[in-house]
This record gives sequence, C-alpha cells and structure tokens, in this order.
Amino acid sequence: MRTLVLTTLLAALSFTAQAELTLPAIIGDHMVLQQKQANPIWGWDIPGTGISVSFAGQTKDTKTGSDGKWMVKLDALPANSKPTTMSIKGTSTKELKNVLVGEVWICSGQSNMQWSVQSSWDADLEIATAKFPNIRLISVPQVGTQEPQQDFKGAWAECSPQTVGGFSAVGYFYGRVLHQMLDVPVGLINNAWGGSAAEAWVRRDVLEKDPRFKTLMTATTANEAFLQSPAARAKFEADSAKWKMQADEAKAAGKPFTVRAPQGPDGWLRGNSRPGNIYNGALLPTIGYGIKGAIWYQGESNAGRAFEYASLFPLMITHWRDEWKQGDFPFYWVQLADYLPERPQPGDSSWAELRESQTKTQSAIKNGGQAVIIDLGEANDIHPKNKRDVAERLARLALVKDYGFKLPFRSPEFKNIEISGAKAVVTLDTFGGSLRTVDVSDVKGFAICGEDKKWVWATGKIIGNDKIEVSADGISKPVAVRYAWSDNPICNLFSKDGLPVTPFRSDSFDMITKPKL
Repeated sequence: MRTLVLTTLLAALSFTAQAELTLPAIIGDHMVLQQKQANPIWGWDIPGTGISVSFAGQTKDTKTGSDGKWMVKLDALPANSKPTTMSIKGTSTKELKNVLVGEVWICSGQSNMQWSVQSSWDADLEIATAKFPNIRLISVPQVGTQEPQQDFKGAWAECSPQTVGGFSAVGYFYGRVLHQMLDVPVGLINNAWGGSAAEAWVRRDVLEKDPRFKTLMTATTANEAFLQSPAARAKFEADSAKWKMQADEAKAAGKPFTVRAPQGPDGWLRGNSRPGNIYNGALLPTIGYGIKGAIWYQGESNAGRAFEYASLFPLMITHWRDEWKQGDFPFYWVQLADYLPERPQPGDSSWAELRESQTKTQSAIKNGGQAVIIDLGEANDIHPKNKRDVAERLARLALVKDYGFKLPFRSPEFKNIEISGAKAVVTLDTFGGSLRTVDVSDVKGFAICGEDKKWVWATGKIIGNDKIEVSADGISKPVAVRYAWSDNPICNLFSKDGLPVTPFRSDSFDMITKPKL
C-alpha cells in the first residue's frame, strides 16, 4: 500500500510539474522563422488542452495529445524585418517577442565549425563591427546520449559585439554574407561539436539496418560492452595511477608535463563518437524547426575511415532530410583543409582520400555542394584561423543555387585524362571559367606514375582554359595522374575567379583506408 501511495504521489507531482504550457528552447523570443514555407510550432501542455497560436494575422488551433505534446504549422510568410509578437495560448499564455521572418540555416560539424569568432583572425574588428540585430544566433549544448532528447538549454539572441564572440565563426560569416546580399533577417542554429565523428550524428538504428556499416556497429557494440565492464574500470584506475605518478615525477624534476589524463569509461559512452549520441542529444531537439538548409564542416575525425565515409556522409545527409520532412533541403560542406607537414615525396594519404569521399558526395545526393579550401589550412594547426574565406566560399554556393545570383561558385574538378606517349593531358570542368596559377608561374601539385604505381613529382603546363599537360622525367608510359593528393599538398592551380582546383586522382587504385578482408 505504501508503495502504491508513493507511486501515485510521484506520478501526481510529475504531472503537476508538466501541467503548464511549455515551449522548447528553439521556439522563443528573438527567433527567425523560415520565409516562404510552412513553419512548425510545437510545445507541451496538459493532455487534451486546446492550443491557439497567433502570428502575423493568422491563428492556428489544435489540442495536445495524450503525451501532452502539440504542434501547428503556420502558413508560409514573406521575409519581414519588423519585430512581431507571437501569442500562444493553452493553460497559460506566452507572448514571444521580437520574432522575425527570413532565412534559417543549421551550422553543424566538428571543431572547425564550432571554432568561434573570438578565436579567428581579425577577431577584434569582427566582434566590434558585429552590429546586426536582424541576424539571430542560438547554440545547442553538447549533449551525448543514447536517449532521445526533446529540448535543450539555450535561447535566441540578436547578433551584437556582446553575443557574437563565442558563436561559430564559419556560421556567423556565412550568415552575414547572406544577410547583406539578401537584405533579410537570418537565423543561425549552431550545434557543432569539436572532435565529433559523423556516425554520432546519425540515429543508431539507421546504421544498424545498413549492411555497409556492419563492421562499424559490431565494433561499437563490443566497445560498449567493454567500457561498461569491471575490466574497463580497473584499466582506467591503473592508467590514472600511472599518469599521476608521471605527473608527480615531472613536477618534482621541474619539467613540463602535457600528457592528458586518461579518459574514464563514461567519456566515450557520453561522448561525440558513439553512434547516435549527437543525433539524440544535440540534433533531435532542433529537427522539425523550419530551415532553409545546413552547412557542415567535419571529416577530420573520420579521415582514417575515408573509404567508409563515402557511404556514411551521404547517408547522414539523406537521413537528416528524412527526419526533417522538408524535402531535399540544401546541404553544403567544407572539404578538409591542408594540414600536417609537407611530404617530400608523393604517395598515399588518408586525408586526400577523405577529400575524395567528400567530392563524390556531390554526385551522390541532390542539392549539395562543396567549398574547397585546400589553400586555407595551416600545417601546424588543425584549426586554420581564416574562417571568413571558408564561409564566403560556402555562401557562394547558396547565393547561386538557392537565391538566384550569378557568381562563380564551384571549384574546377577533374573531368578526364588522355595519355599519349609520355604525356598526359588532364581536362578539368572549370564551370565556365579558366585556369591560372598563383604565387609562381609553374604549375605545382601534380604527380604521375607508370605501371609500377610508383609516384613521382610531375611538371604541369596549362595548355588551354581547361587543360593541363602533365609529364615527368623517367616516366615514359604514364598510367595515372594525381593533383594535390597529400595531407598538406603544395599546389597552386586556381580558376581565374580565385577558387582552388579540387584535389583529384585519375586512378582507381585501392584506397589505403579500404578495410582489408
């Protein structure tokens, strides 16, 4: 009887706590609604309660379901920079102030998307001049979990010198270009998580049902079992003791000690690499909110599995679109920048293979596009500080493909190769432009090989608007050509519009990241 009474009391208290009109963080003061499409508005209240949502001359009515959730869809509206109030009535009334209508974009990925304005080049000037009240910003906290989350802690804010510093630099610079070119409000949703793996952004069962990811999910299950075992706890305690001893020895000797402390078993289980974790914790609470599209900067954490990424990345994009139920919305991404020491000899590269998988995704999905930044990286820093140029290349894609501007927007890409004697002529798709070199007149970045598949540096010569003649001493019968195929290639071929040529290879040799049977 006591148990029954206690259970009833707890249930009553829980019901009482939810017995009021509640809205998710994504729907609140200062938000931007997506123009020219229906916008879902949702929340929670007592089951069976009538809900009325009024905004910009329209009113939508509904009732909460048995779980207390409700949703309406507002009719499509044109862009509006005039602050408007949205009224939502249920068991109580909420007035959402300063709501605008314009363009809304998701800003996702890992650390290079998360990288803040205050940590980028010209941060002092960028922050001081960020006086754009019609650009609105909201950030989603980094929560990794296998349990689906319906909400997060956060709030929309007007873009100002006081609010922009900690926001995604790529996201802000991208939104600023759109705001200035379109002259409409822009809403930016930042849910990037440094170090995250692409599989963490996908619902777990989607990966489990796809045979292409059997190896990934088998390894995941094994890792989960180990990390939740006494053996994992014992290993962590032993590693921690060893680390502490080394730290104490270094301190006693007056030497620096920069080795990170061991990560506990919960680190991976609640982290940014476990399949489904970020989908549940950071993405799901935003799914359904009216958006124009998404921008993405990620891949570093998947570079060692570049072969798999060629399937995983387009799957992730398609999965997001299926979940959002807003059709094939635009999805634009940043190809990995140049990074790590320059290599004296040409050869294989996992980073080059990841870039290739990103390039292939352009033909694997609709309404996608890639910003090539092989010229913007830093050899000694995985986080290049120039985020403005990155964002502007992304913005070119949207301005042309979604907003009707006529601008150069796509980096030249490999089209075909013709080999005659000791020379190979590579034809690029320049998308209406022509080629030029930067810094020096000689073309840098080409490698060539014969039937032995041993790569050597090659000489390149521009012989037309879209063609390069490639050859090398000692290679009398070339079979393949590569360009900028390295972690950090020395390359200088651009379109005359200033867009770098996309790294490529003409061969189909086995990738070094392809799993061995």
